[in-house]
Amino acid sequence: MPNIIVKGGSRPPWVGLAAAVWVEVAAGNGYTFPLYSPALKAVMGLNQQQITILGVANDIGESVGLLPGIACNKFPPWAVLSVGVVMCFLGYGVLWLTVSQTVVGLPYWLLWIALVIGTNSNAWFGTSVLVTNMRNFPLSRGTVSGILKGYVGLSAAVYTVIYNMVLKDSSSNFLLFLTLGIPVTCLLMMYFIRVCTPASGEDSSVHVHFLFTQAASVLLAIYLLTTTIVTDVFALSNAACYTLVAIMVVIMASPLAIPVKMTLFPAKKRSPPTSASNLAAAPVAEEGDSTPPTEQPLLVQSESAAYLGNFLENEDFSDVETLLAVGEGAVKKKRRPKRGEDFRFREAAVKADFWLLWMVYFLGVGSGITVLNNLAQIGSAFGVNDTTMLLAIFSFCNFGGRLGSGVVSEYFVRSSTTPRSVWMTLAEAIMVIVFILFGLGVDGMLYVATALIGVCYGILYSVMVPIVSELFGLKHFGVIYNFVLLGNPVGALLFSGGLAGTMYDVEASKQGSSTCVGHECFRVTFLVLAAICGFGTLLSIILTIRIRPVYQMLYSGGSFRIPQTSGH
Repeated sequence: MPNIIVKGGSRPPWVGLAAAVWVEVAAGNGYTFPLYSPALKAVMGLNQQQITILGVANDIGESVGLLPGIACNKFPPWAVLSVGVVMCFLGYGVLWLTVSQTVVGLPYWLLWIALVIGTNSNAWFGTSVLVTNMRNFPLSRGTVSGILKGYVGLSAAVYTVIYNMVLKDSSSNFLLFLTLGIPVTCLLMMYFIRVCTPASGEDSSVHVHFLFTQAASVLLAIYLLTTTIVTDVFALSNAACYTLVAIMVVIMASPLAIPVKMTLFPAKKRSPPTSASNLAAAPVAEEGDSTPPTEQPLLVQSESAAYLGNFLENEDFSDVETLLAVGEGAVKKKRRPKRGEDFRFREAAVKADFWLLWMVYFLGVGSGITVLNNLAQIGSAFGVNDTTMLLAIFSFCNFGGRLGSGVVSEYFVRSSTTPRSVWMTLAEAIMVIVFILFGLGVDGMLYVATALIGVCYGILYSVMVPIVSELFGLKHFGVIYNFVLLGNPVGALLFSGGLAGTMYDVEASKQGSSTCVGHECFRVTFLVLAAICGFGTLLSIILTIRIRPVYQMLYSGGSFRIPQTSGH
């Protein structure tokens, strides 16, 4: 890895976190597919199966992040963000040309590739800010993950507000906004997202700052839900719409109040404790001696700073060089890492816990993304013509699941060393019940089921992030995390494209139309998804039992303890 300048000071990590909020909202552009997919279907004359396959392309693009994960260990955050900016501009630019009919007759396969490229910007945006902030706050991984992933969950509601109130439900203008607006936002924010010296310990001010950031995100969520309901019930003037959007922007910028407060009201630095031995060892100026004593360092390198060096250090050594060094006694032979230490990807990939986590995530998130990708068609099948409310509900509850699971799992892991995978088990168990009721066509289940699936989807997404870092370390976190994230597009391909799209077209053909109406359209799909989540619940229980000792080791003292590395 080339030398990366590490920004010192207490404010830069919080400035970076505030900027990351905007980038994470930008990274949620993959959730906007239901907003413009009807326009794509109409302009191109596509059937539901083809739209579903485009939805799979959407999921593949936003979830394939192995290259961004590798790049985070090779390049500074601004370089990784720049790649995402280019991909966003190119991918959504092609979609805008199609929907606006600026260019006519583009082939279907080109749209598929463009959607993969456009949504793959999410992987570059999200991986860059997540990896950077997890390293800047290594002692608060669950909290940071919950906050950042929570804003990703809110992004669908943010885009829905912009789509309805500013762009007046124009799919063409919305795709132009994605083509230009997102790249500009990320270009403005990339300077502030930097690798910083992490805090050397936990204190009350850190917790207060996190609470403020969480409260700001909750306020934004409530505001977005209220705004969506108001605009759905009342006809607002343009001035009122623009005012509401401006308030939304101010709330999104509120996390910047933390570094502003730290600048205006700096905390008093605590004097380091002194002992008799330190006083005895310190040079003392004799009376009348005007020459100042030789300066001695007051503090040794902090544990967090040393830990930061672990994953920034260069490791481009060949196996031959390592063996020669071992033979000469220059270095000790590396041992295999234990769970909780830093793993390389190939070392993690041979562990049973890695594949158990991947399967649990794949089964749960794959089921949830199937609902999200087909939300417009599910709403229409159940008699709801305007599905923007469904998308807003899913987004709000998705946010609640992400933020809430980060807070709750952090509390229980510190108070009773409860493995975070417990919450994945609970989420998939709830999904089993919801899918069964959904499949049986129980009256009044549409909005409730959408909300519950959104919460569970958010839990699975958010909790997976700190689990990966706690089991396999932060040094190669970007690569390992993004490989687990592949469960999303694989699930979308199998469950959404293969199962839901096929069964929908079968039921539609029985009705003699390209559009299916009634709960029968997704009955088989929901019942199969219930069985899939049941299997995921069983695997999650096994994973929880296996990794319980790891959490007892990491959190036995009530706070995260950085384990000794194994030379990795």
